Amino acid sequence: MQSLPVQSHPDLLVGMETADDAGVFRLTPEIALIQTLDFFTPVVNDPFTFGQIAAANALSDVYAMGGRPLTAMNIVCYPSQTVPKEVLQAILAGGLDKIHEAGALLLGGHSVDDIELKYGLSVTGVVHPERVLTNAGARPGDLLILTKPLGTGIIATAMKGRLASPEAEAEAVRVMTALNRLPAECLANRGIHAVTDITGFGFFGHALEMATASRVEFTVYAPKVPVLAAAKEYAAMGLVPAGSFANRNYCHKRLQLAAGLDPVLVDIFSDAQTNGGLLLAVAPEQAAFLLEQLHLAGIAVAVVIGEVTGAGAGKILVQL
Repeated sequence: MQSLPVQSHPDLLVGMETADDAGVFRLTPEIALIQTLDFFTPVVNDPFTFGQIAAANALSDVYAMGGRPLTAMNIVCYPSQTVPKEVLQAILAGGLDKIHEAGALLLGGHSVDDIELKYGLSVTGVVHPERVLTNAGARPGDLLILTKPLGTGIIATAMKGRLASPEAEAEAVRVMTALNRLPAECLANRGIHAVTDITGFGFFGHALEMATASRVEFTVYAPKVPVLAAAKEYAAMGLVPAGSFANRNYCHKRLQLAAGLDPVLVDIFSDAQTNGGLLLAVAPEQAAFLLEQLHLAGIAVAVVIGEVTGAGAGKILVQL
């Protein structure tokens, strides 16, 4: 999109010139509109579960901007000659399940006949114009909090090869179907300076986007980063999706890795996630309260994984 002209408008709060998760347009002094869109091919075999994951992933972009989803529309690419309509019906039912859990409404959608099955949502949400969260506000001294474990892409690769255990599959599905909805107490916390969700570019890619947009450097403490246990096992077996290698190659010039860091962790930190967790940069005096609210809301894995250690052009130091 670099060749496209950048549009400006006094009410355009977040546009395509940044690497943020969604666009934001101010409607009134009290209401701003959030718009986002996401769809992809199946990451699991069960169609209802795939619908849940795809919908939760699309809804996540609204949560990452500090907003509340209002409405959604289905986006469907469907090979009508080869896939039974019952499969499509189950996918749409799974998506609707997560839309309802988010408190939003499904308004309809659009479908095309395609050779490859794809599903997702266009989502509209709202946020107060003065409470928009972006990936560009991290400040030196902030603590970095991650709300979900990493490794779902590696486990999904094992699932496709029928090598994942039932326990590993169930845990990955639980992570991917969980909404990234933040408690109201967290959203009211002005100590949250920046947010992004960890999806296709992996932890390294999205953390670098935040560091670059904020013009800071991150220090990440590798042992503190939550990782799904099965992901370590499968990554050691070489079950790493191609997208993870692309992520690592793209990021490597702006990474400073500790000597002795396990290469398996580098693969996991580069792993393309589907509906991964939120990465938050939080004022240090507010971090304990925020973690308490997240834990009370059932986000038990949320933990401090690092800190913003200074100004810079965007870099991540990984320490042991």
